[in-house]
Amino acid sequence: MKKHIPNGITLLNVFSGCVAAVFAVLNQMELAALFVFLGIVFDFFDGMAARLLDVKSELGLQLDSLADMITSGLVPGIVMFQLLGMSMSGGWNLDFQNEMTDAIMWTGMKLAPLPFVGFLITMASAYRLAKFNIDENQTTSFIGLPTPANALLILSLPLILQYQHSELLNEIILNQWFLIGLTLLSAFLLNAKIALFALKFKNWSMQDNALRYGFIVLSIIFLVTLKFLAVPLIILCYILSSVIANAFSK
Repeated sequence: MKKHIPNGITLLNVFSGCVAAVFAVLNQMELAALFVFLGIVFDFFDGMAARLLDVKSELGLQLDSLADMITSGLVPGIVMFQLLGMSMSGGWNLDFQNEMTDAIMWTGMKLAPLPFVGFLITMASAYRLAKFNIDENQTTSFIGLPTPANALLILSLPLILQYQHSELLNEIILNQWFLIGLTLLSAFLLNAKIALFALKFKNWSMQDNALRYGFIVLSIIFLVTLKFLAVPLIILCYILSSVIANAFSK
């Protein structure tokens, strides 16, 4: 019976991702972000449960990646689709299907090609997850940006727009070239050959986990002081600290 517990938690990740996708399509970004976050929490605890119960299995590995594909692959693609559409219509919470220029008619709907660029994130996530399943080297660290971290990065953008109330930030985030560049950077980082540390503790020793403890403390400080704007900075610090740590270890 206990072998089904981790898989049950993973299925909660699947459910969270499905709900998040619905809210993202409806342009309810705060609710989409909430369920993505819940999915990532379930993603963390299913692995922990499997290790504690000693019931790790190939089925669990495959199921975990399928769940991540929805929560951390499909949903960020939809969110970027929405953001690119908003950048064309010129603002937040606009019906860009009716306002966008350079649109094409398809089965009675007005659509533009540009927003579909956002699904490069979904495609890159699928490729990364497929590689992860057959890569035996990513047990204590990651090669490339993990899909949950990338999902948090993309989902933070509409939350910054909605809650940070800065004209400068709005102009940057809703700039088409910024969004296209971020999409391409996201797709690259997901599959880049960059070793990034994992937040997995084999013990609680400060000496063995100094980098992890330092990163957690810095992340908390950023979140308290900068709110949603902290998320992109945390991801940037995560990448830079991993690169620096790798350089010193060599």
